[in-house]
Amino acid sequence: MTTKHRSKRISAVAAGVACAVLALSVQGPAAAADQVTLGDVQQAMKDVAKTDGVVGAIGEVYLDGKRVGRGTAGSRLIDGKGGRIPPGSRYRIASQTKLMEATVILQLVGEGKLGLDDKLSDVLPEMAEHDYVDRAAEITVQQLIRHTSGIPDFIESGKFDVFDFTTAYKPIDLVKAARTVPRKGEPGEYRYSTTNYVLLGMIIERLTGHDRAGEFERRLVTPLGMNRTYLATKVSDQIKGPHGHGYHPDAKGLPRDVDRLNATIGAEGAISTAHDVSAFYRALNQGRLLPADLQRQLPRPRPSLCGGTVASAAGGMPGINSITFSSTDGRLQFAVAATLKIDNEQAMAVGDAINKAAEAVLCPGQ
Repeated sequence: MTTKHRSKRISAVAAGVACAVLALSVQGPAAAADQVTLGDVQQAMKDVAKTDGVVGAIGEVYLDGKRVGRGTAGSRLIDGKGGRIPPGSRYRIASQTKLMEATVILQLVGEGKLGLDDKLSDVLPEMAEHDYVDRAAEITVQQLIRHTSGIPDFIESGKFDVFDFTTAYKPIDLVKAARTVPRKGEPGEYRYSTTNYVLLGMIIERLTGHDRAGEFERRLVTPLGMNRTYLATKVSDQIKGPHGHGYHPDAKGLPRDVDRLNATIGAEGAISTAHDVSAFYRALNQGRLLPADLQRQLPRPRPSLCGGTVASAAGGMPGINSITFSSTDGRLQFAVAATLKIDNEQAMAVGDAINKAAEAVLCPGQ
């Protein structure tokens, strides 16, 4: 995967809501019934699918764990082929995987197996002993979580090709590649880098004695009933079941199917569904995964939609742009995935379109 391919940071089934605005009376956790008004999810997906570079778009809304709206537009394959994407399909959640990984790390902190101020050189001594990571003795676990370690992104080494479906890399290979990239930030300064999360994955495996996918399964997937979610780990990985296909420009600029991706490159391998990813954010925002003090350590944006009551988390990788919106109280989620036929660096308008869709669905009339 080259720097050019890096996202900057991000039978057909058609379903929608029956009318432009859907009003729902729902019982709150400990309160009388209250009214929640939602916009038309199907129309919102149509608007996303009209955006240049989008192949297809799916979205589902969940309220207190129940699906209350869904939509699908565009097509499953490029050039209008393959019918629509089934709205309950699996898709790659890309960098949203990092939030799940940070949650697992913070659970280990809560169990006393790790400290936020622990130095990388103490947790993974080989990083300092073999000079795999510059200034490993200064970098803390908290800085890895928050992207403030100053460690360069291994993608910037130019050693990885998005169309490489044969080379299996180990996490240490990615760390070594990052070491060849000049440092552009000091410890404590924010600089987004997937290498941080490669290292956090290594820490999970070192402390638990289990592989990263197994810990995701044990700590998140099984307890939350995310039965259709799994962590991709293979060198030539495909999404299980019917789903939308994404495309990415090859060396000649022609869109090439990236239904297969090399899951050994990076730390963003979770494949999920709107139902499952909504279950994760619901549990997270309702404090069922982490206590409040540790939850505050998560690298999440401030709520910015619907008068500051809804926040979003986005993920982008070749062929996909996925965003999940969740209310701060955890009751309401809107999970959207748009398959692409353009480079993610050209897909800023797609993210804007998804944000507009969320506003139309979650806070109509505002």
